[in-house]
This record gives sequence, structure tokens and C-alpha cells, in this order.
Amino acid sequence: MTRSLLETEALTVRFGGHVAVDAVTCAFHAGQLTAIVGPNGAGKTTYFNLISGQIPVTSGKVRLSGEEITRLTASDRCRRGIGRAFQLTNLFPGLTVLENVRLAIQAHRPGSGSILSMATARTALTQEAMAVLERVRLDALRDHRVSELSHGNQRKLEVAMLIALAPRVYMFDEPTAGMSVDEAPVVLDLIAELKAETDRTILLVEHKMDVIRTLADRIIVLHNGALVADGEPGAVMASDVVQEAYMGKGLSLV
Repeated sequence: MTRSLLETEALTVRFGGHVAVDAVTCAFHAGQLTAIVGPNGAGKTTYFNLISGQIPVTSGKVRLSGEEITRLTASDRCRRGIGRAFQLTNLFPGLTVLENVRLAIQAHRPGSGSILSMATARTALTQEAMAVLERVRLDALRDHRVSELSHGNQRKLEVAMLIALAPRVYMFDEPTAGMSVDEAPVVLDLIAELKAETDRTILLVEHKMDVIRTLADRIIVLHNGALVADGEPGAVMASDVVQEAYMGKGLSLV
């Protein structure tokens, strides 16, 4: 088993009297892609929000490489190595494609200096940003404003910005949502490439079972905020708890 990079311990959040995530303890490992599934309202995105710091926990802990980060802000967690791609795109619509990626790289490696060194750094940032754009097949759109892009290209740009941050943990919340049949494979191929970088951990919330079967090394299942199944995809899909509670006659987790 690969080493644990990210852990949650009894992670819980309550909204009034509703327990949205209920004492979830789970460890995620470098080189492993874990799919997080469950019916709508199961707590999948809320669990993501707790890990990435978008909402505060009620109780429990989050650890990254053994260090507790439970009380850190989302931006601090990002600087520590947790990268999050949202179900809805989170971009700068008034800037160009290149400017978006360059800003992400600059945020990851802030610095200052003389005008000459700043100019040199800007050139280096641009070159690095172009390399990322080539990787996601958006280099031809480098000078287009984000507001001009199709939804699918905006999703690809969000993946590009995530890659630019070079996180240790990649978090994807339904990365192909709203994408066409032609657009989705590019994003899925990118996630597969990231998975091949065995020092990284990938968490994926996804409803499409064909995507899960293709990419996942492991599935965890949430129901009413609680962790009810965890293991190798074939075993989890075949388990009684999943078959009875989620699969039903339609073999669907949505």
C-alpha cells in the first residue's frame, strides 16, 4: 500500500440540526485515484468542501502528510498542496486564457525583484503557462478571453490552472459536467495523465459510472453523510450495501 498523503479523522459538519458529513474517517494515498460516489445529497461535495477548506468543520480533523490542517483557510491549504477544481468553473472571465494560467503559476511561486528580473520572470512564466496550455490542448486559444470560450474549453482551462498550481492532492468535482461527448475525453485523458504521476493523490466526485470504472483505483461510498463502503471498484460495486442501497434495477448511483 502506498503511503497516506491525505487523511480525514471523524470529519463532521452540521448545518443546524442536519448532519451533512457524519464522522468520516478515511486515508488517501499517493499514486491512487479515489472516486467518491453516492446518491444526490449524500454529502460528497460537502466532504470535498471540508477537505479543501471552503467550509469550516464542526468536529474532526484533516491532515496533509501527517500535519493537521483543519483550521487553515482554503488559500493556505492550496499553498500546502491541495488543489481543487469546482463543479462550476472558477475562472477570471475578463482575462485571456494565457493570463489565467500565468496568474495561477505566479500565485504558486510569488516573488519580487528588480524590473529586469521581473521581466525575465514574466517571460519564464509565459513559457511555463504555454507548456501547460499545450498539455490541455488550449494553446491555440491563448489570447481568447475566458468569457468567449465554450463551456468545455472553460473546464479544460480550469484543469490547466490546477496543473499550474502543481498540487500534491488533485480534487475534481464532476469534471465533465456539461461537456459534450467530444470534449469530455480530453479532460479524462488529462486526469489519467495526472494519475500516472505516482507522487500525487487524486480525489474524484463523479456520477458517470463508465468514467469511474475507467479511472478509479478505489471507490468510497457516502450515504446521508456517512462512509458506508470503501474498497476496490469491483468489490464495492458488487457489495450488498451498494447493490441494495444505491444500485437498484437501473445500476445507477445518481
